[in-house]
Amino acid sequence: MSYDRYVAVCHPLRYPILMNWKLCLRMTMGSWFLGAADGLMQAAATLSFPFCDAHEINHFFCEAPTLMHLACADTFAFEYVMYSCCVLMLLVPFSLILISYSFILAAVLQMHSREARKKTFATCSSHLSVVGLFYGAAIFTYMQPKSYRPANSDKVVSAFYTIFTPLLNPLIYSMRNTEVKGVLRKCMGQCVALSHD
Repeated sequence: MSYDRYVAVCHPLRYPILMNWKLCLRMTMGSWFLGAADGLMQAAATLSFPFCDAHEINHFFCEAPTLMHLACADTFAFEYVMYSCCVLMLLVPFSLILISYSFILAAVLQMHSREARKKTFATCSSHLSVVGLFYGAAIFTYMQPKSYRPANSDKVVSAFYTIFTPLLNPLIYSMRNTEVKGVLRKCMGQCVALSHD
């Protein structure tokens, strides 16, 4: 989406050429393939460890970092590899998104029309909100060493990026819709009225 926004803002006349369906298909397939490969490698490596008697995890989800607490073997090498994978799978896309938006910001600042700037910021703000919520929580979860991970904060952050971010996606992306804004204002007004009763 950040590349789509970049092309739409910085190269609007070339948009149909630069954002064709073949490129979209390649980017989608590449994302799916890399995500699936990373997940399968982590799952295979995690399940190869011997686990101690207590097969209960203090977590909502059965994620690799949480399972490492149950392993009876030395997991240092795996944690190092997992950390390296997380740097690649989280920081590289996040960096590319930031680079795209820095180009967009540079283009917006050169616009003479205040209305065009406002419209561009409104278009990009929803995607930036979702990116910040998801990547912030995922980086916090996966890029901390095991020794710095309190179990309760892991639970909250994990629930945040697996449940709350997808739950908020439709709301965040529809905040530009005037009907949604009206319904939200009406609901907030009713909540305020009920709290005063």
